[in-house]
Amino acid sequence: MSILRRPLRTLVAVLGTALLSLSAALPAQAFDTRARAAFVVDITTDTVLLTKEADVPLPPASMSKLMTLYVTFEAIRDGRLQLDEELPVSQHAMDYGGSTMFLDTTDRVKVSDLIQGIIVLSGNDACAVLAEALSPDGTEAGFASYMTQRARQMGMTNSTFANSNGWPDPMQRMSMRDLALLATHIIEDFPEFYTYFAEREFAFDGRAPQNIHNRNPLLSMGIGADGLKTGHTEEAGYGLVGSAVDPVSNRRVVFVYAGLDSTQARAEEGRSIVNWAFRQFTESTLVEAGEVLPTRLPVHEGAAMDVGLTVAEDVTTLVPVLTGDGVASEIVARGPVKAPIEKGQELGELVIHPEGLPEKRIPLIAAEAVPHGGFTAKLQSAARYLLRRINEGPEEAAPAEAAS
Repeated sequence: MSILRRPLRTLVAVLGTALLSLSAALPAQAFDTRARAAFVVDITTDTVLLTKEADVPLPPASMSKLMTLYVTFEAIRDGRLQLDEELPVSQHAMDYGGSTMFLDTTDRVKVSDLIQGIIVLSGNDACAVLAEALSPDGTEAGFASYMTQRARQMGMTNSTFANSNGWPDPMQRMSMRDLALLATHIIEDFPEFYTYFAEREFAFDGRAPQNIHNRNPLLSMGIGADGLKTGHTEEAGYGLVGSAVDPVSNRRVVFVYAGLDSTQARAEEGRSIVNWAFRQFTESTLVEAGEVLPTRLPVHEGAAMDVGLTVAEDVTTLVPVLTGDGVASEIVARGPVKAPIEKGQELGELVIHPEGLPEKRIPLIAAEAVPHGGFTAKLQSAARYLLRRINEGPEEAAPAEAAS
């Protein structure tokens, strides 16, 4: 993968020097989504590209089925459920309307079929069957309570569940950010199951030939999309949790949007988001591992007067394609630092400000060791401190931490 190298424009030194202000220019490539709420993240570089009402709990419709699937995948991984295990269908599961696998109480259905039935056919009944099998008390309500607790543990603080499938309920709520986090967990934690999400058809025992197609319109567009789940109710509108990989850069994006007014608008929005995310940003290496930055940190009582700053790993980030003469950055550190200093010791942060994107903070470490300098070094440090007091005044001379 080709990664461009762009220069860092480091605007700030250390030792309490006042930080230069950074202009907040609006990026020309900003995406104006038609959705009520949306969230787009490049998970390859962990860069948030778009947020709109991303933390507002909204009715997720069938997109909340992803939580049922995640809990199911955990149960299979932990040995509490088997893919070839057959589960009974309760009257409660059979009674669900909407999108279903047309299950009835005479059925015993393999877990693998239920998973495909949820992903491809959006089966409300299939969700209920798995929910009752995995519930602490055997009920779908008990499973929903468990999902809410599990979501909190995973960092989804704006999600609550009343059922397993997104059936309209005032307590069934998820935010766009939470759905993106959940999708990312599925992709990264269960790659062996993620391939199910790219399946376009699933003809479960031939009983419902009118319901065999995956509702995700992006899978057939040739844009690198390989998941995850659509959703629609009258209250929620049309929404989608999607993911796609750029075949050129191999970057993966996860995107969530909700509140559109038609299936056509949902499909068009997904295509537009993927095109924008892949075409309007490029991955750039800003600092290579071990590369010593021009700014050095003063050392107090050391065998050397200063220490070099570097990074432990390559620093890469997304930048807009129209970025000009470099990426703005600042060094945030407290200096002078007292010796002895070990090589690799964390001494501060490099704060990257890509235009129009969230800042990134990368730990800065000592590029070399600086041992204690003894009595002579103490005298030299004291002399330098006195000179700063004379030249700058007592307030400016005192070491202070730079603030962003």
